[in-house]
Amino acid sequence: MNNIAILSNSGDFTSFKANNCLLRFRTSSHLEKYLSVKEYDNGYIVVMAKYDNNTEPEEEYIDLVPILENLYFNPDEFLKNIKKVNIEYD
Repeated sequence: MNNIAILSNSGDFTSFKANNCLLRFRTSSHLEKYLSVKEYDNGYIVVMAKYDNNTEPEEEYIDLVPILENLYFNPDEFLKNIKKVNIEYD
């Protein structure tokens, strides 16, 4: 089983691919792209992001647990095999 998840964005949505699932959730309309993952800890992601209203990259925080719960996923089960998050764009 692949233990690497993929994070990206398009328009007003962030995509998180893992466990043969694609989760999409709303993000800021000013987000241009994610630049790097600084930390991943069991569903909590710290990334550097580029926004169109700031010339400098900003630290961004994504907590997947409430998103998964709202989608009726068991967060512990969904996240247990994910060890790393990469940023990829098509």
